[in-house]
Amino acid sequence: MGDSGGSVVSIDVERISFGGKEHHIHTNHGPVSVAVYGDHDKPALVTYPDIALNHMSCFQGLLFCPEAASLLLHNFCIYHISPPGHELGAAPISPNVPIPSVDDLADQVVDVLDFFGLGSVMCLGVTAGAYVLTLFAAKYRERVLGLILVSPLCKAPTWTEWFYNKVASNLLYYYGMCGVVKDGFLQRYFSKEVRGFSDLPESDIVQACRSLLDQRQSMNVWRFVQTMNEYVHILHLLTSITAGSTTYA
Repeated sequence: MGDSGGSVVSIDVERISFGGKEHHIHTNHGPVSVAVYGDHDKPALVTYPDIALNHMSCFQGLLFCPEAASLLLHNFCIYHISPPGHELGAAPISPNVPIPSVDDLADQVVDVLDFFGLGSVMCLGVTAGAYVLTLFAAKYRERVLGLILVSPLCKAPTWTEWFYNKVASNLLYYYGMCGVVKDGFLQRYFSKEVRGFSDLPESDIVQACRSLLDQRQSMNVWRFVQTMNEYVHILHLLTSITAGSTTYA
């Protein structure tokens, strides 16, 4: 990696993005996949992606930025936790397996920390993943050094949001990752400008994400949607939320 004494750290981003080691860990609430990147002796950064994403589709763009990759990999060992059944090449989860609660997912995080012998960690979560890590932090405060939450779920869903989620869940259950469902996820992930419209074509990153959604096991995604439909307001920690150019304390 090289000396950090005031100089830029040279990073082979392609090697980092695809050179991590994936671990399949059996927790007290079912198996979970964790991809580890970096030096195990460095402080730990735990990530958790949004629904229908995994570490490659959610965080690859961050590691493809040389400056961000240099900063993160020079200072942290990154532990990417994928939601159950969202890892690369995941098989369909048996319908006989109970759907985990959000508490179960938070408890899986502490099982992962124990597996790797980690104490207190930094956490980076996106939307649904931000909620899981926030719940983990609320339950296990002594295991968390800090939280970085991207588009967090800050309050319980409105009736409109609840109804939309139910419709999307039913479409996913009966029709799989159909066009309407994919469009709904892309609206969740990207702004209108990035998604494109009549006079502006869809960006490359949106097209790539659309293709990746086709590779997801739709019933595995449906299970995570069902889990997140039960979330409630818990963001009572001392938090600064950044949205665009506006910050809310």
